[in-house]
Amino acid sequence: MQRIPVIVIFDIGKTNKKCLLFDTHYQLVKEHSVQLPEVPDEDGYPAEDVHALGAWVRNTFRELQQLGEYEIRAVNFSGYGASFVWLDEQGKPVAPLYNYLKPYPEALEQQFAATYGTAAKVARETASPVLGSLNSGMQLYRMKQEQPATYARARYCLHLPQYLSYLLTGQAFTDITSIGCHTRLWNFTANAYHHWVTAEGLPDKLAPLHAADEALHVAVNGREISAGIGLHDSSAALIPYLSGFHEPFVLLSTGTWCISLNPFNHTPLTDAELQQDCLCYLDYKGRPVKASRLFAGHGHEQLVKALAKHYNKPLHYYRTVWYDPLLAAGLQPGALEGLTLARLEQYPDYETAYHQWVVSLMALQKRSLELVLENAPVKRIFVDGGFSGNPLFMHLLAAAFPQVEVYAAAMPQASALGAALAIHTAWNDKPLPADLIELKYYAAPAPQALVPPEGGPGSENSTPGNEYP
Repeated sequence: MQRIPVIVIFDIGKTNKKCLLFDTHYQLVKEHSVQLPEVPDEDGYPAEDVHALGAWVRNTFRELQQLGEYEIRAVNFSGYGASFVWLDEQGKPVAPLYNYLKPYPEALEQQFAATYGTAAKVARETASPVLGSLNSGMQLYRMKQEQPATYARARYCLHLPQYLSYLLTGQAFTDITSIGCHTRLWNFTANAYHHWVTAEGLPDKLAPLHAADEALHVAVNGREISAGIGLHDSSAALIPYLSGFHEPFVLLSTGTWCISLNPFNHTPLTDAELQQDCLCYLDYKGRPVKASRLFAGHGHEQLVKALAKHYNKPLHYYRTVWYDPLLAAGLQPGALEGLTLARLEQYPDYETAYHQWVVSLMALQKRSLELVLENAPVKRIFVDGGFSGNPLFMHLLAAAFPQVEVYAAAMPQASALGAALAIHTAWNDKPLPADLIELKYYAAPAPQALVPPEGGPGSENSTPGNEYP
């Protein structure tokens, strides 16, 4: 039997840990996922079980190598950001993989500001709003201040994606997509580590920078392969779009957060933008990507629970709600929290209440998108993730931006696929496929278009799919 040439991708989220195999046409041929229980850190705060995660990655890859049906040519990794693994000289973890949601001590934040400048100044220089432990560089500062003995024992601190690569390659590197992700480590103007990083001696703990699109040639379990060093998952998810489209666009990635990413906006962040939760990422080529965030998916989850209870409907009843342009036009945006807390009695039915919430959401989403569109207009907005399959959201978005083409993008496993594409030339001699992303165009319908197209939800003329948030 002829073995299938593949690349293996480990895509590590906070909840789901996935191993995916793509063939040379980037078609998914195998997938496996697990959920690993968290463990408490020394303060009792839940943390990733770094030992269980490491064992799963190593064992899974070894088992794949032993299968006779795949020719594993390469491996790469994508993972969530803002998380460090501290390794000693023998490559063993010496500290928990701390949760980026863990509260950050206010006294330490004040001490940092007193030493290195106001929060606003450092935020502007590092393109990172003040986000506590989500600024992963501040985790390094905290470790040095609070646990100097552990800090001294550590040879390297690796962001999670690079630790995943280290597990198989034994080589330690730093990746620009992880460093350039609201870490407060990188000076975007100087294109180098911020002066506070060098003043604290942190480069001694950070592994050498390595290009995210260059693979290592290593032996894993005695077999030669190409191996990437891993990428931050948000930056990896942008790669298929950068590979497939060259006209300026914005990617609206929707999930728990709705993140607007404009790879064609290179203007420096202003204080006003930072105060409105804007930030910059670095893409896999080291280029700045202006971004804004909206905590919308979480709110939607709470909303549909409240609506289902109040109107005695199934939890996912919202999937049957068609866009009514006349109804939407008669509603004024309001506070998103208003519907989830009370006052649902003022709406005659589920459909009206749901329209009201999404109309209110769209007012905020429009402002969030405009923050990254300013000074860098685009011709297209691509929407992926949960809201891309929500016709009410998509029609309202199209109505909010009539001058731009709005598309729902269907591309499962975007971050994993991006990690595979990042090292394409290292393992795949075929040209990049031109049809990796399935698009559906949305236009705001005329007010009289009140009747759903024939075929109902999911038909060709209605919903682009059934993946709702």
